[in-house]
Amino acid sequence: MGKSLLDKVWEMHRVAELKSGLDQIFIGLHLIHEVTSPQAFSMLRDRKLKVMFPENTVATVDHIVPTDNQSRPFKDKLAEEMMKAIEQNTKANKIRFFGLGSGKQGIVHIIAPELGLTQPGMTIACGDSHTSTHGAFGAIAFGIGTSQIRDVLATGCLAMSKPKLRRISVNKPLQKGVYAKDVILRIIRDLGVKGGIGYAYEYAGKVFDNFSMEERMTVCNMSIEGGARMGYINPDETTYEYLKGGEFAPKNFGNAVKFWNSIRSEKNTTYDDEARIEDIEPMVTYGVNPEQCIGISEKIPENADEDALSYMKFRRGEPIKGKKINVAFIGSCTNSRISDLREAARVVKGRKVHKGVRALAVAGSGQVKLQAEKEGLDKIFKKSGFQWRNAGCSMCLAMNPDKLIGDEICASTSNRNFRGRQGSPTGRTLLMSPAMAAIAACEGKVVDVREYL
Repeated sequence: MGKSLLDKVWEMHRVAELKSGLDQIFIGLHLIHEVTSPQAFSMLRDRKLKVMFPENTVATVDHIVPTDNQSRPFKDKLAEEMMKAIEQNTKANKIRFFGLGSGKQGIVHIIAPELGLTQPGMTIACGDSHTSTHGAFGAIAFGIGTSQIRDVLATGCLAMSKPKLRRISVNKPLQKGVYAKDVILRIIRDLGVKGGIGYAYEYAGKVFDNFSMEERMTVCNMSIEGGARMGYINPDETTYEYLKGGEFAPKNFGNAVKFWNSIRSEKNTTYDDEARIEDIEPMVTYGVNPEQCIGISEKIPENADEDALSYMKFRRGEPIKGKKINVAFIGSCTNSRISDLREAARVVKGRKVHKGVRALAVAGSGQVKLQAEKEGLDKIFKKSGFQWRNAGCSMCLAMNPDKLIGDEICASTSNRNFRGRQGSPTGRTLLMSPAMAAIAACEGKVVDVREYL
């Protein structure tokens, strides 16, 4: 029986089997940000412990950072305290920190790949659930809680149980106007938000083979929304081309590629479960979790959850197409890379944001923002009526000034449509691709982007 990438990477990083039956796993890259790290550093100080491997930890700021006025001190006193804490903690422990003004600050799951920090065969942990993003490179990457952040800082290891493995295949070529975001929303719709509990997801098939790294990151990013602990794609030439020349990419790149090829899942690997997904169209959520999702041509199911529909103020049997929106948000660790902004700008160009719609375009990192401005994408967005913002998590989770108001409906490229997720207890979120959100901003309602391309 062949070994999967999960098998190989897990075995390489297993330090010991603990009496509890859990494995002690070494963490090769530890990413931290300003929200979940202060308490962990405080725990270390209380126990008079030092950071064991500061060179393996990298920090940035993203969640609470304003995307408009970033002058210090921040107006939000708690946000300013968090900023001071991460600045002090990284300095005291000699941890590499990409803060405001560094030119490399941004959403943690955007900057690590673009700098070449994320590499195949790594174990990667971060105090953020969407760490699964890094699995796009053939890494085993997962989110952790504050006490686990403390453990990684103090020991470089975590106590974990190895998940089962499900292989998800998508082979049929996608139609024009159907994107990576639609693929992962369809997977979650079909398998459920709890379908991945106890599993890691290995994404395979011709569609993923042909995806760019940025598209692969979008899919892996939302593995956690499907209940999976992690999701990954086997590394290939697309992976290596993306990493080549990165600031922190291996110096002996040829040897690195040989190793990366060796960790790929073998052809005779046996999986705990397999799933196949085909015939995908633009997807839009209608409820309060990503599983509550339909194709743009479909109607809200007759068996849809009544509580979710009551919150959303929708009805069974009505189409999602034509639903009016108040806000459009292009951003988040799911869809704020340069390719996302390019596609949204392509749709927006020559059009105007609909009267009464508030539209935000938020780059995922300082480097993405700079690249977009070099290409003139910022001018396209601003001319159409979008607000062009600095790098940060922004309206994805609204731990910053970017929030919904009242029961506004937002066409969002983020990853969660939970109640209150975007800052208002009654705010409503419709998840969709960047192109779909962009055209919704211009039309003032949910439409099928395929009709506009």
